Amino acid sequence: MRNIFKNHLLMKINSFPMFRYGLLLLAAIMFMASCSSGGKGKTGEPEEVVVDISQIDSDFLDDIGEVKKIFYSLPSPLETAMMIRSAGAVYNEDLLNSIDNASNYTTTKSMALNLGSYTCDLSFASLYDQTEASINYMNAAKKMADGLGILDAINDETIQRLEENINNRDIIMEIISDTFMNSSSYLQENNRANVAAIVLVGGWIEGLFLATQMVDEDSLDSSKLVNRIMDQKMSLEIVVKLLEESKDSPDVISVMEDVQNLKASFDKVTITTTPIEAELDEETNVTVLKSQTQSSLTPALFKEIRDKVVVIRNKYIS
Repeated sequence: MRNIFKNHLLMKINSFPMFRYGLLLLAAIMFMASCSSGGKGKTGEPEEVVVDISQIDSDFLDDIGEVKKIFYSLPSPLETAMMIRSAGAVYNEDLLNSIDNASNYTTTKSMALNLGSYTCDLSFASLYDQTEASINYMNAAKKMADGLGILDAINDETIQRLEENINNRDIIMEIISDTFMNSSSYLQENNRANVAAIVLVGGWIEGLFLATQMVDEDSLDSSKLVNRIMDQKMSLEIVVKLLEESKDSPDVISVMEDVQNLKASFDKVTITTTPIEAELDEETNVTVLKSQTQSSLTPALFKEIRDKVVVIRNKYIS
């Protein structure tokens, strides 16, 4: 699973040259570390990740805007699906947003939210080798992208390539990554950052819904997935900053209200993290980062968070 994360991270960064170095790399790598580590109960084991420090360029901050740094720091739907699978969750198609709902989404907001939702579900189905579902969700995502006028983000060639490589998980992951990143890039570059933000939030909420639904409330202390869900407290800060950049949009304002409501519950959770320790192997020029985390999550608070996610998600897909 760690190799899949590495491959996807490289695809994500290489799709956007201005984000190839520096802080984005470190932010994405730290998220990757939290996804791939197991953890035990409320206290995680030291989390490790390998970083090629030769890729880090300290001057990159001069070349990218603050909005884009925020945007690409938030986990994509594919990364969220990987997080769920890496925690050992079992596939349950009944939890996914039905493709039959696609015809219901006719406004820009609903199409944007559910482009994110369907991309997350597509990622989830693909990671569990669900062939038919993967194709169906790619078609549903295509319908959302077409409705938003995202030119060539998902075309007939994309669908054909997916069908031809349906048994090759690496290629499927590449297709999904390229699809989402091309959509995001097109919106950002065509002064539709508000729509891009809503797409990303839609996928993030869908992933959080899937994750919270797969947790056994009687086994919170031993659940790897709970630790990964708590990691999303940091992602929430990124979501808020991202939406604030487009706060003049009525659609963004309504999404912001939902996010702030959810954030109020996450804020009740205390997460402590030990300082990150870096160990450099001078022979290989590779650095390993280590840290430990602990959260104060209670069953009652987990239920509060889960219930709020359900309300928000159901509103978005209805």
